[in-house]
Amino acid sequence: MKLRDLKINHSATILEVGGGGALRQHFLDMGLIPGQEVTLVKYAPLGDPMELSVQGYSLTLRLDDAANITIGEMYENKARQEELPEDTGKAPAAPKKKESPHPGLGEEWKTKSFYKEHQGPVLDHLTFALAGNQNSGKTTLFNQLTGSNQHVGNFPGVTVDRKSGAIKGHPETEVTDLPGIYSLSPYTSEEIVSRQFILEEKPSAIINIVDATNLERNLYLTMQLMELDIPVVLALNMMDEVKGNGGHIRINEMEEILQMPVVPISAAKNQGIEELVDHAIHIAKYQEKPGRKDFCGKEDYNGALHRCLHGIMHLIEDHAAEAGIPVRFAASKLVEGDPRVEAALNIHPKDKAAIEQMIVQMEEERGLDRAAAIADMRFLFIRRLCEETVVKPRESKEQIRSERIDRILTGKFTAIPMFILIMGATFLLTFNYIGAWLQELLDMGIGALTTWLDGVLTANAVNEAVHSLIIKGIFNGVGSVLSFVPVIVVLFFFLSMLEDSGYMARVAFVMDKMLRRIGLSGRSMVPMLIGFGCTVPAVMATRTLPSERDRRMTIMLTPFMSCSAKVPIYGFLAAAFFPGKGGLIMIALYLLGIIVGIITAKISRSTVFRGEAVPFVMELPNYRLPGMGNVLRLMWDKAKDFLQRAFSVILIGTIIVWFLQTFDMRLNMVSDSQESILAMVASWIAPIFSPLGFGNWESVTALISGFLAKESVVSILTVLYGSAAGMQSAMTLAAAAAFLVFCLLYTPCIAAIAAVRRESGNKSAVALVVFQCAVAWVVAFIVKLIGTAMGLG
Repeated sequence: MKLRDLKINHSATILEVGGGGALRQHFLDMGLIPGQEVTLVKYAPLGDPMELSVQGYSLTLRLDDAANITIGEMYENKARQEELPEDTGKAPAAPKKKESPHPGLGEEWKTKSFYKEHQGPVLDHLTFALAGNQNSGKTTLFNQLTGSNQHVGNFPGVTVDRKSGAIKGHPETEVTDLPGIYSLSPYTSEEIVSRQFILEEKPSAIINIVDATNLERNLYLTMQLMELDIPVVLALNMMDEVKGNGGHIRINEMEEILQMPVVPISAAKNQGIEELVDHAIHIAKYQEKPGRKDFCGKEDYNGALHRCLHGIMHLIEDHAAEAGIPVRFAASKLVEGDPRVEAALNIHPKDKAAIEQMIVQMEEERGLDRAAAIADMRFLFIRRLCEETVVKPRESKEQIRSERIDRILTGKFTAIPMFILIMGATFLLTFNYIGAWLQELLDMGIGALTTWLDGVLTANAVNEAVHSLIIKGIFNGVGSVLSFVPVIVVLFFFLSMLEDSGYMARVAFVMDKMLRRIGLSGRSMVPMLIGFGCTVPAVMATRTLPSERDRRMTIMLTPFMSCSAKVPIYGFLAAAFFPGKGGLIMIALYLLGIIVGIITAKISRSTVFRGEAVPFVMELPNYRLPGMGNVLRLMWDKAKDFLQRAFSVILIGTIIVWFLQTFDMRLNMVSDSQESILAMVASWIAPIFSPLGFGNWESVTALISGFLAKESVVSILTVLYGSAAGMQSAMTLAAAAAFLVFCLLYTPCIAAIAAVRRESGNKSAVALVVFQCAVAWVVAFIVKLIGTAMGLG
């Protein structure tokens, strides 16, 4: 029987994990190993994917992937029936066992057997890697550690954000916030980035943050980090929740077993951070590494895996030292079949054959394949560690609350209506109320400043060309684009609130099946929805997607979602050419944009973006109140990122458009825009649009100005045609319909192109402009033909 056949509220034991490659390894790393119990919680409202409970946490999995996992006989799990335990809000009594105080720093640490005398060199500049699972509170801890001492860049060669900063009060330190990962297996770009950073840049120490409410899941990464021969301090986060639910962790016993410092903290409440910093600096400065790196017992399954790993370590010791890879980490990765480690070690073919023979013998003795045996070894050690050090809490209040909320937000009949309601409220507040109000204030401020400066320049008889450049080129041009900033800030405020609360993971869960039909995963839904408001934050939001393929494909599709800046164009042309049918025209255009996006995705899926979306293996975290500090810092990061990185491109673009509008071919300033370089360029380009019915320089000039800001299309049309009557005489109804469609589909504004350039590079930005203009031309031409056939001119 396969996992996909499991019934809701039923459990079964995993017998075999099929498939192969990185995906199968990812399943094992996520806890789907032979012998593990798994429970089906629910299906997504559209029937796929499924939500499972495994290793104490919620995991999503598509039915096609679940078909690769064989399970034993299923049985009803009465503990997960509809009636949830009462949440009284009172914490049970703490454990009766009296704990010895957790030792501080200094001489006391020398009494610990895993700390050596300080004989080696003492480091002056200390670098730290902050590593942990997603949803473990890593961002909150990073903000607590660094405060405002942060700078943001990219990891080399990828668009994954690299945040670094000095620990508050310790300018000699630098902490790099690694992407949230579950293991060091090469599955996602984030995991590759994290592993490369640790192995190649060799930080002074690793601060490993784990969710103390789910150690069985989180400690899997910890064990891999301990194999890297780098000092590690373990930060047990969310200890306030553990204690609030009646649980307890014996810190001293855990330290003795792991042979490294363990510090209980609550990052959200800023508890334990000072002690964590002291320990981190101590182990980094004196290079005190974990005393334990061996997790396979000599007696476990007759020592089959122990003999295999130690035999391989002995064989590859020289190769590992030459490659700069810790030998224990290298041995376990060779058993797993990691191609990157194997290539880096450059092992002789005869040694490879000997290693393969050892692994095959281990598989025969162990009764599991190589990768499953390594994963089982780690989870077995974690299970034993937790049995000795963790006093299990009752079912957490957070989990009870999350299950009750999910009955509505991911319910079969309520999930999609609630999603529409929540996102609708987000967009309404952003684009119609709060964001629009702030945008209007900013426009008023820029307008007042522009008027004042215009008067100053006029009073001082500044050169006419310079005057025009400053007022019409920079202030009017850039000012219109700066109006995006309030919208971006407000939108990302709401989105980060939803992300921090855990709801965005549910959105991906609910919408995955729908988007999979066009080659994407459910994670792409949010950026595409944002595109209906503004393409700029939509493109920026794609950086949360797990694969480069999905990210680029989503970026290509978001501009087809008609942004709010195009609404004035639709309203103006509909009123002029289709009076009384504005609402119908609007609906038709929005639907057409979605349809063209779907068709484009279908075609590109089999050409440019071959292959399937990343398998939907994702943790569903408990709902939590968003951390306001994290939300505000994200808002600031997005605004600063837009201003710093996109502003240069926008400024150059506005100056170019101003220049073309202001001068003729002899570089004389013009009073009539018909004599400008822009009008001349537009007249050269105009024949391209003749088949569409608007092959005149006025319409083309408006389209070119729309590249700067879509709202300017209406003002340019009004200025050049003089009135709606003048425009009606220049275009038939069919041509007007084609013009509307072209405005819907052609290249987004320069701010959006700058955002694409920031996320995907110059080539992708240029390709997007060319591609969308081509698509817009083709679809507009079809509309013109249909309109002509219907007798609309």
